[in-house]
Amino acid sequence: MEKGHINKYGMMSYDTKDLVIRDDIMSKAKELAELISGSEEVQQFQKAEEKIRNHERVQSLIATIKKKQKEIVAFESFQNQEMVAKIEKEIEALQDEIDAIPLVNEFQQSQSDINYLLQLVISVIHDTVSEKVNVEAGTEAPPSSCG
Repeated sequence: MEKGHINKYGMMSYDTKDLVIRDDIMSKAKELAELISGSEEVQQFQKAEEKIRNHERVQSLIATIKKKQKEIVAFESFQNQEMVAKIEKEIEALQDEIDAIPLVNEFQQSQSDINYLLQLVISVIHDTVSEKVNVEAGTEAPPSSCG
């Protein structure tokens, strides 16, 4: 059953939610996800995450920040901007203390490394597909003039 419709250019158009992705593409995507999940970047992240979870001072600071965020909501509902500003400064000081802990920097770096890896993979896929099809315009790219 066809779920697409003819757009103003006379071409079939589909809602993204209606597209059925081929099994072979999904299989390769899952395979790639497994490779990324087992990467050194992900392993470093998991180790840093575990250390953060078990670091009493970091957990205490996080709990205090969450408590103060709730206080801000309460004072905002009473329109007490003076207390809101005071608590925001306290949260900023707590956040600075968290950020000064080397383990937190390690954790943040591992997150950054994973994001970089994922962006790189997306970029490679996009660039490879764009070589074959002009994705932006929806037309086939002109043949390369390798001579």
